[in-house]
Amino acid sequence: MNGQEIKTALGKNIKLIRNHRQFSQALLAEKADISITFLSNIERGIKYPKPDILSQIAESLGVEAYELFKTNFEPKSLPIVVNEDRKKLVNRLSKVMTTKVNDAVIKALNNTMGKVFSDFEK
Repeated sequence: MNGQEIKTALGKNIKLIRNHRQFSQALLAEKADISITFLSNIERGIKYPKPDILSQIAESLGVEAYELFKTNFEPKSLPIVVNEDRKKLVNRLSKVMTTKVNDAVIKALNNTMGKVFSDFEK
């Protein structure tokens, strides 16, 4: 592998993992404390980060730095990381849906029981 192939593989893997993690470039750049422009250049194989920046990117993505250089990298093997805002939203939606489902079940049971009792009284 020559230098350009390494930069291309690195950029491709960072982008794959970033997308798998559902991170925007802005979010990853913020987490890694780099500019969006620099991250974009890394992902396109134009720039190569210094080791400390590479370490920050890997840490922000939740992987070991060496994984960013793998050929034929498969991000499906990585767990999806859900950030705190998404966790809160999922929890809130879950509670709302649970309440709605419970209300619907109770209403259906009450209707059914009402019909059973009215039939029973006849």
